[in-house]
Amino acid sequence: MTTSPEPSTGRAPPQAGDHSPRPAPPTGQVGRPPAHFIAAAVMGAATALLFILPLFWMVIISLRAVGLPPPRTIEWWPADPQWGNYVEIFRQVPMGSYLLNSLLVVAVSVPLTLLTASLGGFGLAQLREPWRNRLVIATVFLLMVPPSAVWLFRYQMLSWTGLLTTLWSLILPAFAGGEPLLVLIFFWTFRRTPVEMYEAARLEGADAWLAYRQIALPMARPTIAAVVVLAFVLFWNDFTNPVLYLYRPQTYTLPVGVQILKQLDATNWPLLMAGATFMTIPIIVVFLILQPLFLSDHSIASLLEKG
Repeated sequence: MTTSPEPSTGRAPPQAGDHSPRPAPPTGQVGRPPAHFIAAAVMGAATALLFILPLFWMVIISLRAVGLPPPRTIEWWPADPQWGNYVEIFRQVPMGSYLLNSLLVVAVSVPLTLLTASLGGFGLAQLREPWRNRLVIATVFLLMVPPSAVWLFRYQMLSWTGLLTTLWSLILPAFAGGEPLLVLIFFWTFRRTPVEMYEAARLEGADAWLAYRQIALPMARPTIAAVVVLAFVLFWNDFTNPVLYLYRPQTYTLPVGVQILKQLDATNWPLLMAGATFMTIPIIVVFLILQPLFLSDHSIASLLEKG
């Protein structure tokens, strides 16, 4: 009985005891990150340094002895840190009262801005052509209106309603979404939602409010985090409105308190930087708390899988 020979594969079969090394993969193709990844990492690190170094410099100056000018050379840490500068700013200016006023303003304004801006963006996204484009163009046009153009009107309105010299004069913009940009951010986010999802929800009996809560908002969590940070910065750092509409010192906010420190002694850099650092810390804390939401994966595909 004869057996047919096996077809040749072009390679010699491995011999017993053959421990010759296998050919290595081409150099530069395995284990080396692509060039564009390295460039992006370098650019990201450089951008981070541009934002971190001024904050670090601000903290270093705030720990120098009272009355000393900023250093002319690089100083990574003061030889004798003066942590008492942060106590001194509370002695010279009632920063505790100003802090409570600022916290009250952001505690009311940020959630209200989040609600009104998201509802405005959702409403724009649900409109049909051509009204949607017209309202979006009008909202973009509002971005080009300088804030000084409405100062007199707001002053008269606050005076007529009796809200002048009260913290409500700082909270009122939250009823209109804070800024037109925040409404547009939500609009651009909700526009990415497939129309079929809303149509399927309507067929199942869901109204607009239910679609807003169960479809639109869960898909916009990174946007919600971004708007919370932007709204917090908007109301926390607001200096012009308190100066225009608040006359009683007991209603001043932190930005006004830092300005009072400057008026007391414009050359006392350690105390000025201590006040600026004290104002900046809450913004950093809010960003760090909301950072996981920026990286969360709430895509359309994951939402469809849950449904």
